[in-house]
Amino acid sequence: MKILHVVTLVTPDGSLGGPLRVAVNLMKAQAEAGHQVLLAAGAQGWGKDLPDEYDGVPVKLFSAGSLVPGTGFAGLTSPGLFSWLRKAAHTADIVHIHMSRDLVTLPAALLVQSLGLPTVLHTHGTIDASDRLLAKPLDALMTRRALRGARRVIALTQKEVDDLLVVDPELSVASMDILRNGVPLSDLEAQQDVEGPEVLFLARLQERKRPLVFVQAAQELAREFPRARFTLVGPDEGQGMAVLERLSEDNADGRIRWEGSLPADQTVARMSQSQIYVLPAVEEPYGMTVIEAMTVGLPVVVLDDCGLAPEVERFGSGLVAQGDSLEALLSPLRHLLEDQEARAAMGRAGQKFVAEYCSMDKIAEQLQEIYRKAV
Repeated sequence: MKILHVVTLVTPDGSLGGPLRVAVNLMKAQAEAGHQVLLAAGAQGWGKDLPDEYDGVPVKLFSAGSLVPGTGFAGLTSPGLFSWLRKAAHTADIVHIHMSRDLVTLPAALLVQSLGLPTVLHTHGTIDASDRLLAKPLDALMTRRALRGARRVIALTQKEVDDLLVVDPELSVASMDILRNGVPLSDLEAQQDVEGPEVLFLARLQERKRPLVFVQAAQELAREFPRARFTLVGPDEGQGMAVLERLSEDNADGRIRWEGSLPADQTVARMSQSQIYVLPAVEEPYGMTVIEAMTVGLPVVVLDDCGLAPEVERFGSGLVAQGDSLEALLSPLRHLLEDQEARAAMGRAGQKFVAEYCSMDKIAEQLQEIYRKAV
């Protein structure tokens, strides 16, 4: 099968986050199964020469620019991508679009559908009943049309299914599938018998991810745990300056720091050097980094509105902060810093959960069944 994946943006540091990581992981599993795969996307940050490979998968990239300033990824567009799709999309047996409310993937979905090609739309928790600037006009002009024109729509959780039905009450439930995010299993494993445990935030430094709350928690806990270290890793998506300002006031003598971003193929290895992973993001659909942290045996801390929270609690792979306050985050972090044995036990539970439910073999097999229904 020839499978074309489309995402909004590919940058050297993978700043798009989850949707890009999901697409790459799926493509690698599909290639191993004998399928021909290609990723098409907008691109920024590469200079004049765009690569034809990203993190081990073939890509076709086109310059992307902001059509609506101040709206982040949502305002990006890529005319070159649309021209290429119009000519080349027909060579694919199926087009898998990792769709968000943006001016790349929405027009791409409508264009491919107008060509009569089977499309699978994978929404990654990004399309909900939103009051953001572009949400209502985009939904009226493109989102609902794209959803209704898809052969299958993939959601991460039942909550996401419910959200999509709010956006488009006429969307057929029979056309929707729930598919977890998957990750490759790792031979790396975090070590918990260390004197100075590291608490890691590895995500975009963006407002919803709440890196400043992580820094606040680190400043509180650094006083209680004088050997603990607290590290942020990720690209600046608007919060970098505020993080640096806060660290200039108090970085616990260098034990709280921001290391910058890492290429996608290095993040799991970086996680394995830590002892606790925390993602204080609000309304996180199904965090890829949380699952990646579990693969190397890190106990995880997420908020109770995270799509993974029920499974973190059910499988005992970490702790769930009850609410989004600083105090709610401090409690589980304090517990894990105090209890090495609990960290190790939760880390093992997370590895078991990923192996049973989120391995790429299992996810790729489920996706192939979705494709079968779409073509």
